[in-house]
Amino acid sequence: MARYIESVCKICRREGLKLFFKGERCYTDKCAFGRRSYAPGQHGQRRSKVSEYALQLREKQKVKRLYGLMEKQFRNVFEKADRMKGVTGENLILLLERRLDNVVYRLGFADSRKEARQLVTHGKFLLNGRVVNIPSCTTRPGDIIQVTEQGRSLAGIKRALEGGERRVVPQWLELDKEALKGTLKSIPERGDTTVPIQEQLIIELYSKV
Repeated sequence: MARYIESVCKICRREGLKLFFKGERCYTDKCAFGRRSYAPGQHGQRRSKVSEYALQLREKQKVKRLYGLMEKQFRNVFEKADRMKGVTGENLILLLERRLDNVVYRLGFADSRKEARQLVTHGKFLLNGRVVNIPSCTTRPGDIIQVTEQGRSLAGIKRALEGGERRVVPQWLELDKEALKGTLKSIPERGDTTVPIQEQLIIELYSKV
């Protein structure tokens, strides 16, 4: 499967806001976006007229990269959201928020979604008492996510929990630091996302296809 192997800081600069791909580093003066908050490349500082299509595409790319999905994966989530009752755009964001790797990140067990995805893939978490290694698994209210015995000794998880004071655990989740366990208390609400997203632009983009 294709994967992005260049500097992730270029993604933040391209999208025009911090996406916190490097965890704690993004809060320091070493953050590349803080030093150069313009698009990468020799023409990055140019001001050019942006078309409606470009705005829609950039919004889709931003959300796709924020949650670490490839194009086909993102399209599948969109189609699932479209089949659900309610507003498609809100359904899309809430499905992405309920992914297991995102829940692990939002609980503070990892510094970034990429790191959370890797930990889940390596089987470092239990979902309702069973090892699950599928990052895209959709969690439900009442689900319990817990670090495995093997994962308890990992320095990365300890570091994330100790240094994650800047990240607030959302109200729809509950964290027990002592037991290294988290519970999904309810379905997240649209306002619980940490990055500004204009999902209507994504709906408009896919409606043209």
